Amino acid sequence: MCAMSAPDPASGPASGSGPGAAPGAVPDSELADVLMARLTTLYPAAGNPFRAQEMVAYMKGVAPFLGIRTPERRALSRTVLDGTPRPAEPDCAAVALRCFALPEREYHYFAVDYLRRHVKRCSSGFLPVARRLVTTVSWWDTVDHLAAHVVGGLVAADPALAGEMDVWIDDEDPWTARTALLHQLRFKEGTDADRLFSYCLRRAADTDFFLRKAIGWSLREYAKTAPGEVRAFVAENRSLFSPLSVREALKHL
Repeated sequence: MCAMSAPDPASGPASGSGPGAAPGAVPDSELADVLMARLTTLYPAAGNPFRAQEMVAYMKGVAPFLGIRTPERRALSRTVLDGTPRPAEPDCAAVALRCFALPEREYHYFAVDYLRRHVKRCSSGFLPVARRLVTTVSWWDTVDHLAAHVVGGLVAADPALAGEMDVWIDDEDPWTARTALLHQLRFKEGTDADRLFSYCLRRAADTDFFLRKAIGWSLREYAKTAPGEVRAFVAENRSLFSPLSVREALKHL
């Protein structure tokens, strides 16, 4: 769970676009150049080293922090974005990948917020970028938002991507599997219940806390739409699931 390295991500990584670009390269983006210059000026200036240590401890040391509280960070982000145009898909990829190449967690939060806002401007071809972000400095604070709002948004726009989720659910990386479990969180009546239940059963034997929690969470969220279906599914398969998954699934039933 280490951050990707990249040469001088704030001023522009060694990257390219078009047929000559290396696979996984960060696209060229003038918009990303502007945003990263602003971001890496305003965010560090607002940092608080004492608060940063508290944040590191709360997040179990997954990444260093600048020490910016969420309301202040979002206000700074509005300044960063002020007067900038809507991004195209390569801009979204460049901003997100360059943010995740920086060590401090607040930059990752900026990237996630940016993608949540602009996911409808991205095609199904953006999914590999989303997966790269899911598997970079992986922890619930970024993965869950990427799952529900970015990956979920891409699948909702292109249902054919559900086939990719069928692969992700069996991935050995637990955060990739968690993303597959959670990508339908906001689908409500559009939830593919058979797929959801299948995913829960396929990972039911896992001992990973975050996978067990995700099973329960995904079922609990769908229970808001179809409580009878979830209740019946859990009753039929209760012995297969951990107590945590069952408790979470039935929490509001």
